[in-house]
Amino acid sequence: MTAVSVLALVASGLVVAGTASAAPAGTGPGGGPGGSGAAASEWRVDGPRGSHLDGLLRLDEAGQVALDVRSDGGTVLSATRLGLRGSDGDLTTGLTFAGRSDRTVRDAYAMSTGKRERRAYTHRESVFTFDGAAGGRLRIAVRVADDGVAYRYLVDGPGEHRVDDESGAWEPAADGPAWMQRSYAVNYEAEWSTTTAAAGNGSGSVGYPVLFGQGDTYALVTEADLHGDYSGTHLAHEPGSLRYDVELFEGRPVTTTGDLSTPWRVAVVGDLPGVVGSTLVDDLATPAALDPEADWIRVGRSSWSWLTDAGSPRDEARQRDFVDLSARNGWEYVLLDEGWDASWVPRTVRYAHTRGVDVIVWFHSRDLRTQEQRDEWLPRLKSWGVSGIKVDFMDSDSQEIHRWYDDVARDTARYELMINFHGAALPTGLQRTWPHIMSYEAVRGMENGISPERSLIVPFTRGVVGSMDFTPVVFSRDNDRTSKAQQAAMGVVYESGWQHISDKPEGYDDEPNALPFLRNLPTTWDEVRLLSGTPGQDAVLARRSGDRWFVGGMRAGSGDPLRLPLEGLARGSKVVVDLLTDDGDDGSATVHSTVRTTTRDTLRVPTAENGGFVAVVCAATGGRESCLEPLEARPDAAITVDPVEADVAPGSTVEVTAAFTVADRAVTRVRLTPDLPAGWTTDQGARTVARLAAGQTARFTWQVSVPADGAPGTYEVPVDVDYRAGGATGGGATGRGEYVAASQATLWVTPPAPTGSPYVSDLEWTEQSNGYGPVERDRSNGEAAGGDGNPLRIAGVTYAKGIGMHATGSVTAWLGGACTAFTAVVGIDDEVLDKPGDTGVGSVRFAVYGDGVLLTETPVLSNDDGGVPLDVDVTGVRRLRLVADEGPDGKNFDHADWGDARVECGEV
Repeated sequence: MTAVSVLALVASGLVVAGTASAAPAGTGPGGGPGGSGAAASEWRVDGPRGSHLDGLLRLDEAGQVALDVRSDGGTVLSATRLGLRGSDGDLTTGLTFAGRSDRTVRDAYAMSTGKRERRAYTHRESVFTFDGAAGGRLRIAVRVADDGVAYRYLVDGPGEHRVDDESGAWEPAADGPAWMQRSYAVNYEAEWSTTTAAAGNGSGSVGYPVLFGQGDTYALVTEADLHGDYSGTHLAHEPGSLRYDVELFEGRPVTTTGDLSTPWRVAVVGDLPGVVGSTLVDDLATPAALDPEADWIRVGRSSWSWLTDAGSPRDEARQRDFVDLSARNGWEYVLLDEGWDASWVPRTVRYAHTRGVDVIVWFHSRDLRTQEQRDEWLPRLKSWGVSGIKVDFMDSDSQEIHRWYDDVARDTARYELMINFHGAALPTGLQRTWPHIMSYEAVRGMENGISPERSLIVPFTRGVVGSMDFTPVVFSRDNDRTSKAQQAAMGVVYESGWQHISDKPEGYDDEPNALPFLRNLPTTWDEVRLLSGTPGQDAVLARRSGDRWFVGGMRAGSGDPLRLPLEGLARGSKVVVDLLTDDGDDGSATVHSTVRTTTRDTLRVPTAENGGFVAVVCAATGGRESCLEPLEARPDAAITVDPVEADVAPGSTVEVTAAFTVADRAVTRVRLTPDLPAGWTTDQGARTVARLAAGQTARFTWQVSVPADGAPGTYEVPVDVDYRAGGATGGGATGRGEYVAASQATLWVTPPAPTGSPYVSDLEWTEQSNGYGPVERDRSNGEAAGGDGNPLRIAGVTYAKGIGMHATGSVTAWLGGACTAFTAVVGIDDEVLDKPGDTGVGSVRFAVYGDGVLLTETPVLSNDDGGVPLDVDVTGVRRLRLVADEGPDGKNFDHADWGDARVECGEV
């Protein structure tokens, strides 16, 4: 996908009015100096009617171009020395004016995420054409909106265009306060600080966005509409200067074939409420490639276990606790983070669906980098019933990674899977183009601990440009840096299409006053207003959803009560306000109170140090006593399928029994349907029950036949249930009291039992998982890709056969009870000592299981321990499981080898 060019805008109908002038005389609409036959040196681009902004493009005597961004006639900041250098020549100096065209660009569009669902804008656009001294031609498009000014470069013509350097720099009109990251980081997770434009961050390299204060006016600098035909850029600054140069990622050239449209260079300009409420980044983005109101695109709240219970993603039973957390609070999702296992994810998805919860799963980007990987994983996830993915560790701003963003957005849309980017580049409007993108990280969020100053800078900076997955509302940690009421307020102040509410169940159980607010917290918004605030110090921000306003108040440090003006937050004069506030000075608990007052009132809300509040405001009509709506309970349904797991031979028959119960109410139109793998058959199809009383069980059995020529491997046999709950008015799959439930039998179609003395790397594996990349056969773990390992080598000894893992990793091999002994030499592969610059030493505990029973394990081994021989009795074992667990120092360098791993087997 390429960025939208001016010609594409014309073709799409977004450009609805305009004039054009190819002559270097005059300025077209917008006025400015220049007369017939004279070479003009300045051209003004007016904003939409009534706008206080305009842009002034200037060409100096050296043929260099600059753009002044002006508010009410005064310059706020300038973009100077504009141009490109590359295969089309040096188009930064010696330029001569060749023409100008002017257009009005209007559009109305919908968003699935962000500050407002419904958007509309009017921009004035002028495209200026300049000829280079050596014959190249450059066009500069300038857009002026009510909330900012942007420019981009256009280079036309077939063939390849290479950009070696993008010139141009942003320069505030005067020194003043500034808020920026302390350095440019490719994942935009650097710390934030308050500084001045001249001082900068001291590192010289500055990531977007940057907020400059110019008196009562503010300018936020960033980029928009970045796609794979360009790289990300950042700013370079010399302390003491006001100049912030635009630089390509790592100085690498970028190339594109056909007409080139660079990303927009954007200055969001206005007062603080205007900057915070701006949608300019999305307005400038490529229009949607699919319907943002498609029924599979669903914003929502999610529980997430990794932050406060880091080992839990590996534990199926513990993940069900987080499913239950979401279910009892009405949250739409649960996130299975790093450590999930393919052997139990389908079962967990079905359990979650029974509880009315959808599932998101975490992926390392390396596992989705190629088309082949995506073609393997995405349909599999869809078949499991997964709703979306969180993809992590892109950690780059290169042109290649932005091509990948385009590709993975396209491919996930094809399989109707939503996506959240972590370890990611900054959002630049891609959520408009691909509305199934729910959020980005691109912030130093909760997993990095709390900085009160950072918490109050990001609403005015990072939060302006797109959804931000800060992962807030954590009550069980960082309580010395933030109060519990402020944690709850983050759920309002920080917008995210998927809002990951990130504490463990016990953390929320300890704070019952907050739960009604978290149950009511929307993630779809109709309007946003900054009621008051100072970056780095305090903020009171209101978001409207339907007829209710949700207000988050936050402060860094201590101070006077935060003020909540109620004017304009409800129709009519009388309002109800539900407040969640700090209990006392330490913020260690919350208080829920309800106030009835009028819209003429301004509430003064005391806060703890680093404290805050949440308010829900609504009109006091119809006897309304509270703005918080009760959560409608889902039916308390349960389904079991037996056998849970079983081994079956090709050509055999297995009995599958499903039992379905709803404990708390009668249900009707109950239908249980086995969902068989292709080629499998059963003695009967769906079974139905007209009515089940509360606590009554529907139990049915099917005889399931496995095809004689069925391939060995793991097969899921789900039993799906759909039913109606009498008297229900919503909360089901359709919102008409219709619900679903499911569970499954997991069946392993067995291969022939091994004979002789085979190596485990040559056997069928029923399951495998790995801490980094795939498990390797007869090679070390290597890096992220399959087959990239080295020969297995432990303490200088090379093994031609064996298994290479990365902790935490495992494989399960089928022995079928035919073997008597397992032998191997285990240890840390020497490759972790061979990498230039790496000095780490691995630490792994090796364990061998037979049919789920621990047969032997080593102590934690490091590279210094060399190879350790294993000789294990496996008589009668059907499933042999080999596990490499990380040591106490984490999983870095934990490349675990099973050298010469083999079994001794007889004939069966």
